[in-house]
Amino acid sequence: MTEWQKKSPLEWLSYVNKEVKVLAAEKNTYQGWVLTVDPVSANILLAQPLENGKMSISAVLGHAVQDVEIVNEADDTMKEKLSHLFMPEERQRYSQEEMERKKISLKGWLETNHIPVKEQGELQTTLCVAGVLTIDPPYRPEDCNSSNEIILSRVQELIQGYLALQQCQV
Repeated sequence: MTEWQKKSPLEWLSYVNKEVKVLAAEKNTYQGWVLTVDPVSANILLAQPLENGKMSISAVLGHAVQDVEIVNEADDTMKEKLSHLFMPEERQRYSQEEMERKKISLKGWLETNHIPVKEQGELQTTLCVAGVLTIDPPYRPEDCNSSNEIILSRVQELIQGYLALQQCQV
């Protein structure tokens, strides 16, 4: 087992959003921004910016990692790029301000219709309806999650009606 594999998940977490140079078996070196480290295999997922503005993703197998050197800390722009890398395109189209407006508007509409709703999550971006259903950004019917199919379908119908109403007002 390599030194890299012996690290704890918290130690690996300290490498996320950092540009690193990885020395692997057979003197191979890789450089990129750490997206994540798999806690079971210690595999490192790296993102390398390309000239066309996109990112190339590669994995370095944990058992092959011999040394990891931090080269650079991510600035806010790079952190934003990395965090949105695997996000669906529809969600990427909205700015933080637009997303906040959509959340506040939907929450207000649900409350006006006597539906208990509160914000939850680390960044308070998820809406929780009656403690049994969540609505994630960008707050569309397909962004609802619940194990109760009846509540799920009813809230999705309500949101569809809300969105149709919003379209009429524009």
